[in-house]
This record gives sequence, C-alpha cells and structure tokens, in this order.
Amino acid sequence: MGCFFTPSQEREMKFMAVNTKEKKAKTGFKMPHLFWIMFGLLFISSAMTYIIPAGQFGVNPETGKIMGDSFQYLGHQTPVSPVKVMLLIIDGMVNSSLVGYSVMISGAMVAIVMGTGAFDEFMNWAIYKLKDSNENIIVIVMFALMVYLGAFGGSDALIAIVPIGVMFAKKLKLDPICAIGVSTFATLLGFGTGPTKQTTAQLLMGVQIYGTFFTMFISMNFFMIVGMIFLLAYVKKIRKDPTKSLMWSEGWRPDTVTVSAEEEAAALKEVQLSGRTIAILLVYVAQYCIMVGYPLITGDTSLTFKMMAAISVSVSVICGLIGGFSFDKIGNEFGKGLAGMAFVAFVIGLANVMSLVLTQGNILHTIVHFMTSPLMDLPRSVASVGMTVIISVLNLLIPSASSKVAILVPILQPVSEALGMMPELAVQAFQYGDGFSNMLSPMLGWTAGSCVTAGVPFPKWAKWVMPKVIVFLLLSCVIMFGLTEFGWVPF
Repeated sequence: MGCFFTPSQEREMKFMAVNTKEKKAKTGFKMPHLFWIMFGLLFISSAMTYIIPAGQFGVNPETGKIMGDSFQYLGHQTPVSPVKVMLLIIDGMVNSSLVGYSVMISGAMVAIVMGTGAFDEFMNWAIYKLKDSNENIIVIVMFALMVYLGAFGGSDALIAIVPIGVMFAKKLKLDPICAIGVSTFATLLGFGTGPTKQTTAQLLMGVQIYGTFFTMFISMNFFMIVGMIFLLAYVKKIRKDPTKSLMWSEGWRPDTVTVSAEEEAAALKEVQLSGRTIAILLVYVAQYCIMVGYPLITGDTSLTFKMMAAISVSVSVICGLIGGFSFDKIGNEFGKGLAGMAFVAFVIGLANVMSLVLTQGNILHTIVHFMTSPLMDLPRSVASVGMTVIISVLNLLIPSASSKVAILVPILQPVSEALGMMPELAVQAFQYGDGFSNMLSPMLGWTAGSCVTAGVPFPKWAKWVMPKVIVFLLLSCVIMFGLTEFGWVPF
C-alpha cells in the first residue's frame, strides 16, 4: 500500500533527512563557546608571563614609536598572576569602552534598518524584475546585488536568501552549487571585502574610521568581478556537459529539475518598491557619505567617534520613523540591537585585558620580537603578505571577525609598528585574511547552514570553493605586496 505526501511534506521530510545526515556526520568535537575561549586565552597569557623571558623594545622619545632594531631582555620575570588577571577585567572594559560602545551603537542602528524590511523589499523587487531576463544577465545582476547586500548590510541572517538562490538554480536548471554561488558565495564575498566591514579593526588599531573607504570599495568590486567570472565559467561548463557538475554524483540531473508554482510564488512575489524603502535606503547610504566625506573636506578627524555615535542614533530614529515604527518600538528595537552587540563589546574588553597581561608581564615585545626578527631584513611588503596568510588560517578556527580582531590586534599592532608598517596596511591585511576563508570554514554557521539549505554536502562545496579562495588569497597577497612596495597612500 503506497504512502502519499503533499509537496510541502516531502520538502520537510527531505530537509529533516539532510539535517539527520549532517548530524550523524559530525564528530564528537565541538568548539567551546567564545566566552571560554577568551578566558582560556587570558589564563594562558598569565602562564606565559612566568615562562617567556621578559623583554622590551626601545621607544623613540620623539615619536613614541617602537624601534624594531633595539630589543633587549630584562633579565628577570615580571609575572601576572591569575588573580591579577581577574582584577584587570574592569580595567580592560574601561580602556575599551569607547570602541565597545561605538560597536554597540552601530550594531543597534543596523538592527533597526534591517528590521524595517527595506533591504528585503529591495532585493525581492530586484529579483522579481530579473525573472524573465537572459540567463547570464540574471546571474551577473543577481551576483552583483548579493555582493553589495553583503558589503553594506551583511550578517549571518543572509542565510535566509539561500532559498531564493535555490529557486533560481531550479528555474535555470542549474545545480545546487550554483544556488549557493549566486547567494552565499556572493554575500560572503561582499561581506569579506566591503568598505564598511572593518570599523572594529580600525577602531582598535587607532586609524581613521572609513579612512580607506575608496580603496576598499575598489577592491570589493575587483573581487566581485573575479568571483562573477568563476561562477559564470562553472555555469558554462555544466551547461556544456552536466556530468561535470560536482552534484552529478549526488543525483542532480538538469532534465528532472522542476519548479512548482508554489515554490516560484513563494520566492518570486511581485513587489512594488515603495517610497518608504527608497527613503530608508537613501538615509542609510547617506551616513557613509557623511562619515567618509567630512574628514576629507575638513581635514578634521577628532570628531570621528562622536560623529559615529551621533549619526548612528540619528539614522536609527529616522529610519525607524520612516519604517512606520512607533516611538516605543524604536526604543525597544534599539535596545535589542544594543543587547545583541553587548557580548561583542565584552569580548573586545577581554581582549584588552589580554593586552594588559602581556604588557604588564613584559612579554608582548618578546613575542613580537620573535615573530618579526626573521622579517626585519626583508621588505615590509613580504611581512604584509605574511600577515594576510596567517590571519586566513586562523579564520578557519575563529570565524567571527569581531572576536578575531579583538584577539589579534594586541599582537598585530606592535608587529606593524616594529616593521615600520602603516596601521592601515595591517587593517587591510586583516580584512583579506578574515574575508575569503569564511567561504570554506565549517565553523561558520552561515556557510554550513547554506549547504544544508541548498542540499549540498559540505565536502562538495569545499571542493568547489577552495580553488576560488586560494585565487582570492593569492590576488590579495599581490595587492598587499603592491600597496606596501609602492607606498600606498590611504584614501
């Protein structure tokens, strides 16, 4: 006797089966929560102050900069006990309060803008308008839209757009790899290279916020074109020979792909772009124009933090009102946004504690000396490339950008000073190292979840995307070498 299910029940059962398969495939190891990672690092840092010889670089009395060729050991240890580590927590929070509150306020603003649904409406409108276009035009425009969405509004919440990619892949009779390629691959590329995504690193490194906006914007568009070429080449290959698809062995066949009216209606709703959405997007973009334009026009960077907070709060209120929020809802949503970023601010504070431990234990300079001494006789351009590679490897283990920058900046900043490297270059190296390996990190829920949603086994996705990530990293290393070698002027 046969069993019959509705299409929705079949999809639900298939999703549950994929979930079950993923869970069974997992090993018993699970990364500990970042809370425990940070405190573990703090106590490891404490233990290191008992073991690593204390030492210091000389400091130029006129500029206050570290002199990389004048290191000496103190001849005795200056350990920081675990008890003192705990007592330093409040000092770390106070020292990083400016950065922490700036991150929280900015995060609350983004939460309100996203909550208005303006980004969703714009994307749905654009996708609906494209539905009957030429295949390559659809792929190109969709890819560009997703890159820009990731660059200016990116978060792991964008996993919600993967079903749209799935529907488009089915409609064009492309495989599920293309579904992730036109959605998550594109948004992660924008998220990793966008000009607004390294404010935390810039704040902690003490460089001008958005001071390299145009450089990063040009870089983002360059990598967008490269990524687009990769995806179009794959589409062309499986069009010519479907057996070349990585999903062929998983049972994908272009002739059997169908899109139900229900699926198409769910993913392709006719949307009229409202004046409200246009106004919200204009206000959202205008804030970056002000933040970038003001220091360029006036030459004054002293108000950076104050302007950032003032503009973020103003944009929150204006966009909330335009979006039809009541005053109470604006307050509630702003509070939720702050709460969502509070732990990030706490992590930044703990990272400052780690910096205090390493500094008071007089081992930070020793570590930096050990890391930089092999590079001191090499061009700075080589060191900048090395930074990019090291961070890209660490990113596989710590996919959270805010957490990683909090952990690494206490090391990166003195390293860049010891090498005589501009701090803006260190931030750029961090951005490249942080951005690309997200695409194949099994620790990142955004990537792993996209594979589950699209029905792509993670090893298949990793096989497809790894060569692209390697090319992106090689290109970024060439860019870093060029920027350092030819005297890049931040703009």
